[in-house]
Amino acid sequence: MDFKTRNKITPNFNMSSMTDVVFLLLIFFMIASTLAKNLNTIDVKLPQAKGKSENRENISVSIDSKNRFYIDGQFVSKKNIKDELITKLSKSNKRVIILRSDSKVPIKEIVYLMDIANKNSIKVVLAVKEK
Repeated sequence: MDFKTRNKITPNFNMSSMTDVVFLLLIFFMIASTLAKNLNTIDVKLPQAKGKSENRENISVSIDSKNRFYIDGQFVSKKNIKDELITKLSKSNKRVIILRSDSKVPIKEIVYLMDIANKNSIKVVLAVKEK
C-alpha cells in the first residue's frame, strides 16, 4: 500500500513581505532625517562648542553678520525687537528664547538682546555648532 499525501509543504520562503517592510523603513528614515535638520533659513555661522542646542518649541532669535535681528526667521528692526519678543512670548507658555548669533557679531549686540531678556525674566539659550 502506497499512501501519498495530497498536501505537500514546500520549504520556500516568500520575500515579498520582507521587502515591503524594508521599503517602509527606508521611507521612514528618509523622512525623519529631513525633519531632523535645522530648518532656519537665515545664514548664521554659529560659534563652535562641545554642546549642542536644538529645540524647535522655543522662539529663535537670530542675529546675522550684518547685525540684523530676526525672530523665528522674520526680520525685526532693532528698535522693535523688545516689543515683538514680548508679544511672541506672551503667546507661548515657555519664557525661553534660543539666541542664534553669527560668530562675527559684536558682543554689544548680544548683550543688548540679553539685557532685554534679563529685564523681562526671559531665559536665553545660546545656540552653538557642534565641534
